[in-house]
Amino acid sequence: MVSEGVAAPDFELVSQDGNKVRLSSFRGKNVVLFFYPKDGSPGCTRENCLLRDSIQDFEKFDAVAIGISRDSVESHRRFAEKHRLTHLLLSDPSGEVVKAYNAAGLFGLTKRITYVIDREGRIRKIISSLNPSTHVAEALKALSGLEKHGK
Repeated sequence: MVSEGVAAPDFELVSQDGNKVRLSSFRGKNVVLFFYPKDGSPGCTRENCLLRDSIQDFEKFDAVAIGISRDSVESHRRFAEKHRLTHLLLSDPSGEVVKAYNAAGLFGLTKRITYVIDREGRIRKIISSLNPSTHVAEALKALSGLEKHGK
C-alpha cells in the first residue's frame, strides 16, 4: 500500500522517446511522479503545460518530473511534441504501475494523483485533487518543505 513515508514502489516503463526508464535510477534526486487520465484531454493538457512552464522551479529543487498514463508511447510522443513538453511521459498500457500507486479509477481510467518522492525514494507527499493546477503548486510547496528539512 502506498502512503506517505513509505518507499515508492520501483518500476520500469517506456518513455515518449522509446527509452526504458526505471524509477530507482533517480535515487539521489527528488521525483515528482504524476498520474493523469489521458493525453490531449483539457485537464491533462493544462497540467502537463503548467508543469512544462514550471520545470525550472522543479529543477531548483533537484527534482525530476515524470508523468504516467495508460496511453501508448506513440500517443505520448505526439502529445509531447504538440505541446513542447520536456519532462518524461511514461506509458503504462497494462495499468500495473497505475494500480500499484492507487491511481486506477473507474472504467479503466487513471486518476489524477501526484507523488512527491524524496532523494532516498520515500513518498513524502500525495496530492489528490481534480484541479490540475493544484498538483503543480502543491508539488512545488512539498519540494520546498523537503529542502527546508534537509530531506
